[in-house]
Amino acid sequence: MASLYFDSQVYEDVDFKIIPPEKGDYENCSFENSDLSSVDLSEIRFIDCTFLNCNLSLTPMRHTAWRGTKFIGCKMLGLHFDDCNSLGLKVFFKNCILNHSSFYRVKIPKTIFSECQLHEIDFTESNLSGAQFNHCDLLNSVFENSNLENADFTSSYNFTIDPENNQIKNAAFSAGSLAGLLHKYKIRIEGGL
Repeated sequence: MASLYFDSQVYEDVDFKIIPPEKGDYENCSFENSDLSSVDLSEIRFIDCTFLNCNLSLTPMRHTAWRGTKFIGCKMLGLHFDDCNSLGLKVFFKNCILNHSSFYRVKIPKTIFSECQLHEIDFTESNLSGAQFNHCDLLNSVFENSNLENADFTSSYNFTIDPENNQIKNAAFSAGSLAGLLHKYKIRIEGGL
């Protein structure tokens, strides 16, 4: 059976819990102000699509392909990007809430996270080389054996990153965020530099 193909479609104010999206390829499609929470998106391919002000919380994504996909103003709680199709995985996040999501062992170099809430995210063993974390709140997120080379954390806050257990060569941090790099040593850092 041939896979369904949807090109340049706009889905606005759709409750996908009532009408789930059909399995297939969605290319250059826009999903706006729609509810996809808990909707099974497994084995669907999204290519150069945009999700604007959508709720994707707790959405199963087994073998889902996200290729050149932008998420703007979305609520995305508890997502498992580690279940997605890793081939060509490329995503962009702006003004999103991704709390309690997992990027365990996910390779997403040069990904941009801009003005996002990233509480309790699992970035263990992920490749985030060259990633940009612009004005992001990384409270209780886990970085363990992660590749953070050339990543930019200069405007982000509330992160704890152990330089001994992560690759951080040429990563950028602000002077005010040094406590997040030295947390395990239980020292106090006072005043400015």
